[in-house]
Amino acid sequence: MIVAQDITVTRGRRNLVQSVDIALRPGCFTVVIGPNGAGKSTLMKVLSGELRPDAGHVSYHGKHLDLCRPEELARCRAVLPQATQLAFPFSALEIARMGAVAHGALDPDQQARKALVRVGLQGFEGRPYPSLSGGEQQRVQFARALAQVPNAVSDGVANALFLDEPTASLDLGHQISVLEIARDFASAGGIVLAILHDLNLAAEFADHLVVLDHGKVVEAGPCMDTITDAVIAKVYGIAGAVGRLPALHLPYVLPQSRHR
Repeated sequence: MIVAQDITVTRGRRNLVQSVDIALRPGCFTVVIGPNGAGKSTLMKVLSGELRPDAGHVSYHGKHLDLCRPEELARCRAVLPQATQLAFPFSALEIARMGAVAHGALDPDQQARKALVRVGLQGFEGRPYPSLSGGEQQRVQFARALAQVPNAVSDGVANALFLDEPTASLDLGHQISVLEIARDFASAGGIVLAILHDLNLAAEFADHLVVLDHGKVVEAGPCMDTITDAVIAKVYGIAGAVGRLPALHLPYVLPQSRHR
């Protein structure tokens, strides 16, 4: 389990994240939603060890994050950032291989190739990364993360995937595919935290939903309890029309224009 207690991140006079408590459990797909500037990416950076908080602490399976060596973290969690800029024309295989090398794979090429197949990019191994579409680049980066933590559980301990807007630039079919892979990772005993802007996808895939606004957790729990007209109005400042899918009783959102 990954546990964060009383996390606060301050820049100038502004609290980007303020007194946040969150627990990421093995076997659970946790999704964070909220408006732009809510502190979602900042919170993920703290949880993944990229950013040290100004207050509070994070522990991985009972061990304080500050005591985890970089190579130790690299083997137990992988991060898909919101955006990735590359200065050199690496191939798709070379990008995915970076994750396998960070993992310490005995055969990083084979592990990278398997990851590319998982995201539907077999045959793209030699393609230069800059020549790919935005969606293809996103899937290559996802393959890199999968190559870094190919198994949900290692030696009885859950590994983690941190996904910051993993569906950005993807068409509808690949959005579903990426989130299905992430859900399978959680179902196999891994830890998954994803940031999503599509509330309907969040409702479809999240086991646990966290609503962040102005750096604070305003709601947390099952989607049925957190995706409501009141929450949408409070957090996004618009009228929402939340219905329920008859078969699964999942909420779905039909936002309404402010001018109507």
